[in-house]
Amino acid sequence: MATWNLTETHLHLLICNGSSCNKAGAEQLTQAIRKEIADRSLDCSIHTTRTLCNGRCHDKCVVISYPDGHWYKEMTSEDASPLIERLLMKNCLEEKVSHYFEGSGFVPTVGTLLGKDKDRETVIKVSKKF
Repeated sequence: MATWNLTETHLHLLICNGSSCNKAGAEQLTQAIRKEIADRSLDCSIHTTRTLCNGRCHDKCVVISYPDGHWYKEMTSEDASPLIERLLMKNCLEEKVSHYFEGSGFVPTVGTLLGKDKDRETVIKVSKKF
């Protein structure tokens, strides 16, 4: 375990490692992104976190970038290098964006499945406890 000093961190990548994403190659994606960051000596400026399910299983594998607020879909290990390259240029990997943050909420890109509304019954069922 480590407690990282994040004072030089400019980007935070949340990489879904929930069951659907794992079956679609999330571990390989996580390792490829981390290798790309290490190979470019960017460990201090880009932080990564493995997460459990982010609730967008249809979009597997999912990567979320902050503070820009882009949600990426259908990511593979081959996307690691272009993702980091674009992020360094303060751009996004546009062809993989499923949602982007605009003012007061997330906006889906054209062709992105909206998914289920978050009614209480479904949230409890999916969360498995409350």
